[in-house]
Amino acid sequence: MSQPTPSLADKAATLRALHERPEPFVIANAWDIASARMLEAAGFPALATSSAAAAEAAGKRDGQLTRDETLAHVRLLAGATPLPLSADLGNGFGHRPEDCALTIRLAAEAGAAGGSIEDSSSEGGAAILDFDLAVERVAAAAEAARALPFPFVLTARSENFLHGIHDLDDTIRRLQAFERAGADVLFAPLLPDLDAVRRVCASVSRPVNFMAGVPGRSFTVRELGQAGVRRVSLAMSLYRHAMKAARLAAEEVRDQGTFGYLER
Repeated sequence: MSQPTPSLADKAATLRALHERPEPFVIANAWDIASARMLEAAGFPALATSSAAAAEAAGKRDGQLTRDETLAHVRLLAGATPLPLSADLGNGFGHRPEDCALTIRLAAEAGAAGGSIEDSSSEGGAAILDFDLAVERVAAAAEAARALPFPFVLTARSENFLHGIHDLDDTIRRLQAFERAGADVLFAPLLPDLDAVRRVCASVSRPVNFMAGVPGRSFTVRELGQAGVRRVSLAMSLYRHAMKAARLAAEEVRDQGTFGYLER
């Protein structure tokens, strides 16, 4: 007898509870229905989207998907498995706080149990948004999340390191402000080493997400847990690994006329 499909409220409660465990958990990033179901079968407790993987799978570059395209992708993955899904919502598809609030509401309608908003710019000029505006956007997203009929898990991202701004003090300042503004999870992609991870985790009281999958800047789940991390995401690394394996298999057939990949 098949198990009943969990409600969105149940999924969100599950996602929230995962962050409260004493040990970190890995939230695996899927890019289509097949990968979502594979990751479910592999035993991961929750899934996330990756804006970069979603864009590449659609033949575009990261940041080129529209809000409607992103929401369609979220809807597809949210319905693929009974696992809770956290949506990578970029910078909220607009700089205004109300843009972020609307994106959170629409992501929830699409089936996301949680989602992230980052402080990067998409309209030219400085790569990172002004501090006060960034905080206002997280506050608006948090207000929208709290108005939902289920415990949506809001992640706030400080993108400094991802854009080559190696300023840990400002990153921590932003994450602390995002926590005060109502974020449930805090995230600074591309932290350079475990000392930086420890500093970030010690500076806030909310769970911290670490993005693995970057050569030279990825650590074991155990090491990250000891540093204070509560969630580990994989970004687009699984997608890239899958595409590389498929390319190597195709090149074997093209160059050697053999099918050794079938035995591996």
